[in-house]
This record gives sequence, structure tokens and C-alpha cells, in this order.
Amino acid sequence: MGNIFLVGIGPGDRENMTPRAVSAIRECDTIVGYETYIRLLGDMTEKKTLISTGMTGEKERCIKAITQAAGGSRVAVICSGDSGVYGMAGLIYELIGTGEYGDIPVEVIPGITAANSGAALLGAPLMNDFGVISLSDQLIPWERICQRIKHLAASDMVMVFYNPMSRHRPDTLRKACDIILEARDEGTVCGWVKNVGRDGQTSQITTLGQLRDTELDMLCTVYIGGTDTVVLDGKMVTTRGYDV
Repeated sequence: MGNIFLVGIGPGDRENMTPRAVSAIRECDTIVGYETYIRLLGDMTEKKTLISTGMTGEKERCIKAITQAAGGSRVAVICSGDSGVYGMAGLIYELIGTGEYGDIPVEVIPGITAANSGAALLGAPLMNDFGVISLSDQLIPWERICQRIKHLAASDMVMVFYNPMSRHRPDTLRKACDIILEARDEGTVCGWVKNVGRDGQTSQITTLGQLRDTELDMLCTVYIGGTDTVVLDGKMVTTRGYDV
């Protein structure tokens, strides 16, 4: 019997991977992941068995990883950011929990999720309570996503959106902003980042009204400020109430 490392590789650049993540990848003999994430590892994949699938191949990928581990391989299932935040950790545990594959040791190795790496580029937008929502309706019905946006918007917490829009969902960010505008002013400080830690890295601070009509994609993470979020020296900052 082998084992599985669930490795969060952060944004993708080596400097933002934890030493434990790098060590786990070196210790394994098989790397399983979305093909784009495997490419980000560069020379770390040398002399490894590589198993990849495209988008929507998550279950297939996880079953292959479990099968490899059941056969004695030390397997690293890599995910961008953190494997426990919209990653493969939950699905691996669900599949192993069926009892079909035996008792395979699993270790979750955390990574820097997009909410944190993007926030660092913008300034300090997550200094107080915040909530994270994926706008992808591939696994969650859009109606449920809208309810979550509505309740979070009313809470005045900072909001973070993963997967804001795609070719197949060109209007999800606009629809989300329209829901938020029912509870927050159009001048609310917002920001977005793209390709954190990769080629083409960029970020911008904007307003909720402007964000509504901004064209973004799946490589972007979006930040919606609350009433305590301001712009200080060109940085998006959510104040905590200290007497400054």
C-alpha cells in the first residue's frame, strides 16, 4: 500500500510553495493533477510518473491517484492554492470513504489559497471578517450561489469571488454585482487580481459600480469591500477599528 499527499502548490511559483509541499513532491514517485498545474512544477516533475486530465476531469483524476496509491505508489495530488479550498482534498476523502479502495494513508499539505495571495497584491483587504464564494455553477446551482451572495452582501463582510466569469458564464460577475448593489453603495471599494505569481500578473483597485462592467476570467480573484474598506496610498485596506 502506498500513500497520497494532497499538495497545495499556492499560486504556482516556487517561492510561494511551502517547504513541506516541495518535500512531498520530491518524495513521491507519481504526480497527479490538472495539466496546467503540473507544468507549473517545472523540473520538479523529472523522473516522476505524470497523470493529468483537463478541466471537468476531477473525479477521473482522483480515482487514478487512489488506484496508483493502492498499488503501492507514493502519489502527490497537486492543486493550485490549497487542496482543501475548492481543491481535490474533499473528493479524495469521499472516494476513499466508500471503502472500495482500501485504507490508504492521506496527508493534506496546505498551500496559499488565492484569497490570500491576491489580497497581498492589493494591500490588506481581509483584515476583518470575510467570506469566499465561487461563482462557478458547475457543481452548485446558480440559485444557491445567489442566495449566498445576497446574505453575505447584507452582512457587510468583505467578499471574495473565485471563478468570477468564463466563456460559458460571461455574465455571472455582473449578476453578482447587481445582487450586492442592493445592499452596498456603487462606490464600495473593490479589487481584482489575475495570474498571481505567474506570467502576466496584474491587479487593480476599482469600485463596485465599475467592477460590474469589468471583463475578467477564471484566472482572476475578485474582492468586494465593506463599509470599513478604504484606499490608503493606493492600497485596498479593511480597517479593524484601531485608534490611529
